[in-house]
Amino acid sequence: MDSSDLPLPFIPYGCQSIDASDLQAVSEALTLSHITRGPTVEAFEHAIAQYCGVAYAVAMNSGSTALNAAYHAAQTGPYDRIISTPISFVASINGGTRYGATPVFVDIDRNTGQFDLDQVGVYLKEEKLSRGKNIITAVHLAGIPVDMQKLDSLICDPNAIVIEDAAHAIGSRYKDGQMVGCCAWSHMTVFSFHPVKTITTGEGGMVLTNDPELYRRLLLFRNNGIERAPERFEGDSADRYLGYYEVTDATGNYNFTEFQAALGLSQLKRIDHFIQKRRDLMGYYRQLLQDMEHIKLFNGDMDHLVAFHICVIQIDFEKYGITRAEVIEALTARGIGTQVHYIPIYRHPSFKKVCGDISEYFPRTEKYFAEALTLPLYADLQKSDVDRVVATLQVVLNEGKRHKHGHDHSVSKPEGHRRPTKHIRKNRR
Repeated sequence: MDSSDLPLPFIPYGCQSIDASDLQAVSEALTLSHITRGPTVEAFEHAIAQYCGVAYAVAMNSGSTALNAAYHAAQTGPYDRIISTPISFVASINGGTRYGATPVFVDIDRNTGQFDLDQVGVYLKEEKLSRGKNIITAVHLAGIPVDMQKLDSLICDPNAIVIEDAAHAIGSRYKDGQMVGCCAWSHMTVFSFHPVKTITTGEGGMVLTNDPELYRRLLLFRNNGIERAPERFEGDSADRYLGYYEVTDATGNYNFTEFQAALGLSQLKRIDHFIQKRRDLMGYYRQLLQDMEHIKLFNGDMDHLVAFHICVIQIDFEKYGITRAEVIEALTARGIGTQVHYIPIYRHPSFKKVCGDISEYFPRTEKYFAEALTLPLYADLQKSDVDRVVATLQVVLNEGKRHKHGHDHSVSKPEGHRRPTKHIRKNRR
């Protein structure tokens, strides 16, 4: 059989990059006396903190856990409100709603996929809390940082807590050149080390902070709420012995292993290469897609500062006479993996049971969701792969055009004047 007759390899939308140095690091970690909660974990935390320019870092067993930990450390309660974007993974707010806080979703800016900061400002100015606090969770979608300086300028309440969900953004920089994770304009920043992220530890996450009290609460959350500092003990001193501890919070075991940390340290050595490769590939996508009609990408003004996690495009499928589902299926059949980032959080059944259908309040989010598609992007992807992805996408979309009958009489609905945010209100007894 001629090699040209062989099927082309499948290109996933995301994939880890593991080399011999990673394998050696993990193998060596397994020979140590500690394979969890040991010095390699501390070394990884220190390395990430130093890389980002922040005082403290606490590794967790997943990015979702890290977000839960941040809400726990923020002492989130039932009278608090979480101001965030509907375009994110549910973990961005689940950690807070678990403590009874009420989500307040803000419509997005389609040029960034992030929540509209002007509408955040409107909410903060007009909605005054009689009790509880505002927790603002900024999500750096695709690795593009939210303008944290502007967000900070909108906050007048000294009790407000700012959390950065930077699961996509390790290695990205703000406009002033500081690293995402430095917590210059936030109380905590959360990273994820899932396999499709810029660096991976298999599963894993981390919370960064400059606040020593938040750091203490994060450590307690990670290890079953166990307090070992004698000066904080509440029990009778006569009961104490070497190794004595007290449980102050009912949390769980979310510890990080030594071999995960070893993999993370090994990957961190190549993070600059990973970032530059992803950035170059995004630039190549922009070049190939710029002349394709009815397709837009996020604003590229900050491309030189962004450590790209995913390549999100927005396609006007109606203009091509084809549905997104049909495009995804056709690309999959041709060996191209895709994804959608994200289904709006308020559309998920767990939220609709509480708030009903509130999609009409988010016209830009709904339009974005109808058109969003994530194309492959990862460090081992080659430009020839990007050529194939774009060429295949073009074929699929043009096939839709050819099969479209008649003229397109659809008219987009005007956004009009709408209330910028929507609460999920709970019945309180």
